[in-house]
Amino acid sequence: MALRKIVKIDEDLCVGCGLCTTACHQHAIVIEGGKAKLRDYACDGLGKCLASCPAGAISFETREVAEPVQAPGDKTDPSDTLSHWPLQIKLVRADAPFFADSDLLVAADCTAFARAGFHGEYMRGKVTLIGCPKLDDCDYSDKLAQILANDVRSITVARMEVPCCSGLEHAVKTAVEQCGRNLPLEVVTISTDGRIV
Repeated sequence: MALRKIVKIDEDLCVGCGLCTTACHQHAIVIEGGKAKLRDYACDGLGKCLASCPAGAISFETREVAEPVQAPGDKTDPSDTLSHWPLQIKLVRADAPFFADSDLLVAADCTAFARAGFHGEYMRGKVTLIGCPKLDDCDYSDKLAQILANDVRSITVARMEVPCCSGLEHAVKTAVEQCGRNLPLEVVTISTDGRIV
């Protein structure tokens, strides 16, 4: 359990329009029984859904949130499962508690699709952030430097061999310099046919 700020949905006010589900990039809101329901462990606390609600049914609250649980009947080894959803760099809170004393993976959006076995090879045991400098049209350096200040132990960059991915690698290396810590850094480059180059 962790104490953090997340979304609160007033079911009495909710009209079940579903606009909040579209606004939530973390897929933390679903419609069940004609009402919006929050999967609290997936909520990033940024509140992009607030402005989408025509009924004013969404607000913030600070409370303890349970960790995700294994689905009934899921035979996956718990050590192979994610500790949380992979998060977009531009959306994640830099002070999120799961960054403390973690090994961080910063992956280009395409990598998990290009490399068979990416989950087991690179994501297991790591906090995973994803992004694309070309599509997001931003420099992640400052935010990543704030994240690294959470006593992150190591950082791995997984990028594609295409030129636009160099921006992701550059942002991570700049963030490591900015944070002033001598962090172990590994860069993995994946070819368009799924090989490590």
